[in-house]
Amino acid sequence: MIDATALSEKPVLTGARIRLAPLSSRHAAAFHTAAVDPETRRLTGTHHDFTLEEMQAWCAGSADRADRLDLAIEDRETGGFLGELALSGIDPPNAHGSFRIALTPDATGRGIGSEAIRLLLDYAFDRVGLHRVQLEVFDYNPRARRTYEKCGFEVEGRMREALFWDGAWHDVFVMAALRPRRSGGTG
Repeated sequence: MIDATALSEKPVLTGARIRLAPLSSRHAAAFHTAAVDPETRRLTGTHHDFTLEEMQAWCAGSADRADRLDLAIEDRETGGFLGELALSGIDPPNAHGSFRIALTPDATGRGIGSEAIRLLLDYAFDRVGLHRVQLEVFDYNPRARRTYEKCGFEVEGRMREALFWDGAWHDVFVMAALRPRRSGGTG
């Protein structure tokens, strides 16, 4: 069984173009800039106006949270902030967790999200021992939905009119990826 504090380890995960590093105070200003961007807010359904002080406090406390893993997405060459992602809501008896990701506006459309998602899923399945990782995506974000599908997520359901954004109700798709089954084993 998975330990409830399975996310207390804060790894650095390295891919071909990016590095996922533990979210820390050094990311706060760039994270805040991305979080107040109108398009980022729309794609993440964020109604709250985060202040820089709130982001600084969140980032500073990230390493101490044993119940979630918050990672900054950094450019491997420059160290520049490209976004962030989180694995949280771990349900140890069912080996299940929740996932979210947000890229900076200039990081979209370049395959950065796919690379980050694959790195995190590999970690969640192989190191944490999860069987299932779930996310939510809004009906007006088909680009993200396609990216999630490329990374192994499948739509499992639709929450009708679950998000009120810009004067209209929107559906929210629930998607999940399952640990790949190994040949000759039960998964």
